[in-house]
Amino acid sequence: MKRLLATMATALVLTGCGYNDFQRLDEQTRSAWSEVLNQYQRRADLVPNIVASVKGEANFEQDTLTKVIEARSKATSIQATPELINNPEAFNKFQQAQGELSGALSRLMVVAERYPQLQANQGFRDLRVTLEGTENRITVARNQYIQSVQSYNVLARSFPTNLTAKVFSYAPKPNFSVQNEAEISRPPTVDFGSK
Repeated sequence: MKRLLATMATALVLTGCGYNDFQRLDEQTRSAWSEVLNQYQRRADLVPNIVASVKGEANFEQDTLTKVIEARSKATSIQATPELINNPEAFNKFQQAQGELSGALSRLMVVAERYPQLQANQGFRDLRVTLEGTENRITVARNQYIQSVQSYNVLARSFPTNLTAKVFSYAPKPNFSVQNEAEISRPPTVDFGSK
């Protein structure tokens, strides 16, 4: 009888302290993170095809291609495990590497606009559309991850569930941030020229 009462008391304490909510939100965050990784992998898989189609253009800037290849290599060299979302330092390195790849691909697409033969190539146009769709998927997946981390972190920081978080080592998870936050928070300098 004492054992049954102890089990019931433990169950009541655990349900009232948010333990089950931590389990649910932790799993939801892992699932959202997996989708982010899937979309980043999709993009990384497109890069060799894009580079190959651009290389066919004889005068294309090799420096731009080299930066894309290096950024892809750096982004795919980081071991993206589920534990990455519990390590803020590793998460930031991963985010920076993905940001570098995004920037390199954007520069590649801008440079590619200067090559009419490349723009006329149906294969390149198809790859460009696929890349744009993938970038949109990445944005959606990141937004879902951001929302799931927000729910998890609110639970981890709110009373009384923060006590459960401490007891069971549920630390707040890192989230995506704007890489150039300091730059974009400064108002732009406008100079109309002095007369």
